[in-house]
Amino acid sequence: MTQACSDCSVRDSALCSALSDDELSRLNAIGRRQRLAKGETLQFAGDDSLVFANVIDGVLKLSASTADGREQIVGLLYPADFLGRLFAVRVDYDCTALTDAELCVFPRRGFEAALSDFRTLERSLLERTMAELDRTRDWMLLLGRKSAEEKVASFLLQMTGRLTPEGCAGRASGPQTYVLPLTRGQIADVLGLTIETVSRQMTKLKGQGVIALPGTREVTILKPHALEAMAEAA
Repeated sequence: MTQACSDCSVRDSALCSALSDDELSRLNAIGRRQRLAKGETLQFAGDDSLVFANVIDGVLKLSASTADGREQIVGLLYPADFLGRLFAVRVDYDCTALTDAELCVFPRRGFEAALSDFRTLERSLLERTMAELDRTRDWMLLLGRKSAEEKVASFLLQMTGRLTPEGCAGRASGPQTYVLPLTRGQIADVLGLTIETVSRQMTKLKGQGVIALPGTREVTILKPHALEAMAEAA
């Protein structure tokens, strides 16, 4: 694990970035790496809450199911994101890999105990929790008040902002091409739109030269500033 941390692509942005090398070494004693294949579920809603995890690579979804079996995606986890709820007895949502993924996993009891020893880790987790609350409030605005064009533009901006540079084919200073971790049907579910509306908006953005669609799931952001403007006011 010590070697794995030195090679970790999210070492400077994940929760453990707050730790000194000595503290990190001690935390590593209870951690392990775990790989998930695309479509594999790490935990199901109602399971005992046994682990916390840092996402190292890949994208995962948090989802809930209605009584008749319909799925609703309630959150996405990107590299450097933290998975888990402190002191919870049960898991609230299914957590499934949308792409091949790698995580750094810690047992719940050991991690909660470590928070008492590592105050910087506790503070970092609190800061991340508050930032996640802010993102949730922003998402409520997106779902409740934004137009279809604004929603799709906002979603694409989120993808660009949260996916790691290693996952992009383009350079940070130029057009970025990446593979969408969600299908258009899933994007529609997340945004509260229909598949047809999502497809129309993507085609519209392409026609305006804001994005390119080189493949079924590939998107190239050609004009990020124009996309930002569309996300704020259609």
